[in-house]
Amino acid sequence: MADTIAAIATGGAISAIGIVRVSGDSAISVADSMFQARSGIRLADAEPRRMYYGEASGPDGGLLDLCLCCISRKPGSYTGEDTVEFHCHGSPVVLSELLRTLFSLGARQAEPGEFTKRAFLNGRMDLTQAESVIDMIEAETPAAARNAAGQLRGAVGTRLDAIYSDLVDVMAHFHAAIDYPDEDIDEFELQVYLYLLQDASEALGFMLSTHERGRVLRDGIPAVIAGRPNTGKSSLLNALLGYSRAIVTEVAGTTRDTIEEKIVIGNIVIRLTDTAGMRATSDAVEKLGVERAIAALEGAGLAIVVLDGSEPICSEDADAIKSIPRHVPKLVAVNKSDLPQTIDFDALNDLGLPYCCISALTGSGLDALEAGIKSLLPDLTIPPDGELISNVRQADAISRAREAIDRAVGAINDSVTPDAILTEIETALAAIGETTGKTVREDITERIFERFCVGK
Repeated sequence: MADTIAAIATGGAISAIGIVRVSGDSAISVADSMFQARSGIRLADAEPRRMYYGEASGPDGGLLDLCLCCISRKPGSYTGEDTVEFHCHGSPVVLSELLRTLFSLGARQAEPGEFTKRAFLNGRMDLTQAESVIDMIEAETPAAARNAAGQLRGAVGTRLDAIYSDLVDVMAHFHAAIDYPDEDIDEFELQVYLYLLQDASEALGFMLSTHERGRVLRDGIPAVIAGRPNTGKSSLLNALLGYSRAIVTEVAGTTRDTIEEKIVIGNIVIRLTDTAGMRATSDAVEKLGVERAIAALEGAGLAIVVLDGSEPICSEDADAIKSIPRHVPKLVAVNKSDLPQTIDFDALNDLGLPYCCISALTGSGLDALEAGIKSLLPDLTIPPDGELISNVRQADAISRAREAIDRAVGAINDSVTPDAILTEIETALAAIGETTGKTVREDITERIFERFCVGK
């Protein structure tokens, strides 16, 4: 018997519609005890996936809301269990009271991700599909949402299942030949399976090659705005965001800590970090801010160096540029183009860095700056079917599977005994199983669904 869980499936803000979801063996009978359809039909006799209009009542029989109710019967529901959804007016108070009534009738509060976890455990989706649900919810760009939708449809799991099935065939043939020597079974010759294993390795390699693009698609690019004090770094952050996020004054060193926000350029989320002005200082707080700026640059995928175009390039500007790690792509934003320009553009050209002239105050040149940022971003061609591997856990398991298969191929070429080769294939099967959920450990499953929100 699966205990019955319930949760508010929509956000906590006031909205037009709010949804309360119920799942478990007694979901329909619990809902039946508090909902009366205007048509007179009991939920136990209701048609699945049909909305019924009626009254939801509290524990004392008092009216909670006039709402819609829909049931789905196992195994054809989202969770694979009997489920009920109440579509109510979106008052947080109404939703909470409805949920409290369900608890009084025997349901319990659902844990984060428990509905999707039950869908996985009941075979309604594999683990790649389950993980794509939270990726869909957290998607910050249309491209990220499309990739997650493709994975929810099974793009990753279907590819891995085909490879898994081929490897199982190899194992089955080997054990059949060993366990039933008197049967008319083709002799097990590993050389026959060499091309199959090479194809499997190539397929897994292709999937792994998409991981960097998938990671960028999901997580974005960390971009640090750096430079000496009072060049207009915080003003640039505000201009790019379109609202006043950072405090801006004429006092040099106003920014003492890192400030993080994000914008979208093309298909990519840019995670902007405004940093303290970089200079030698004896001020303990400002010094800590400079150290944090340097630390942010170490993990940056892009650095935007802000120079003051109304002043000559100074040693602090040069030091700020030198502090950026060599592997980090750099773009210079020559700020304050609304003022008379005294910066030496020849000296700027000598730095060998791309630059554009902007005014964070007026917004002039911001289009050129965004174009310059876009030119430094990685190519993010998005396959239409959701095949970008955006999940680190999945990429690690696929990598281990491919390494095991490559070892098996090498062993075949070295004429190693079949049992040693089959050990590598078993390792590959286990790693693929971790990805799709066929062999995943319980602690990994728990950790995966902890990312989810309550109600999903």
